[in-house]
Amino acid sequence: MFDAIAGRYDLMNRVMTLGQDQQWRKFVVRNAGDPGNGRTLDLATGTGDIAALMSATHAQARVVGGDFSLNMLKEAKKRFADKNIFWHACDANCLPFADGSFASVTFGYLLRNVDDAGKVLREVHRVLRPGGKVVCLDTTPPEKNLLYPLVRFYFRFGIPVMGKLLADDAAAYAYLTGSTMDFYSAEDLAGVFEGAGFTGVGYKKFMLGTIGVHWGEKTLGK
Repeated sequence: MFDAIAGRYDLMNRVMTLGQDQQWRKFVVRNAGDPGNGRTLDLATGTGDIAALMSATHAQARVVGGDFSLNMLKEAKKRFADKNIFWHACDANCLPFADGSFASVTFGYLLRNVDDAGKVLREVHRVLRPGGKVVCLDTTPPEKNLLYPLVRFYFRFGIPVMGKLLADDAAAYAYLTGSTMDFYSAEDLAGVFEGAGFTGVGYKKFMLGTIGVHWGEKTLGK
């Protein structure tokens, strides 16, 4: 599915989020901290926005962008050919990196698209060096308040219609709606981070509570 929508992925992100997605990525990079001249990994890198922002923000860092979708990686390489980023095809369930390889790991819209979020987070914990930080950007189910009917309508009808018009793939964006509504709440996802071994876990919500950024740290000595 992601291979099929790679060419229109960035346009859809801008339209769906009313252009706010770039600010969320900046928040992710700020919270990941400065890796210095160490390595940093952006998983589910997609078309490379977070990896490129990390490279631009921390010029000494050795940035790796990893994704399971080869078409997404092709788009990333094309968009950021001038950046010193190593693009790597990989499976987040079984990362091809040694223990303690990275000063930080970031990812956007990864955990909603895997079978076992805890397993992926344990892999991320493994490849982080002690003291390293993980930062996650993903959708989160909206709270059932006065705005809930409007938000639900947007997810159920608005996004698939935009997917059809802009990406010629309504089904892919209908999947986005379903996977968001069935995903962990922000509070429950924080618990999954803690269960994977992370400490100092926190999160912040954006866009009427439908986007969550979570973070945590691998304890020194672990």
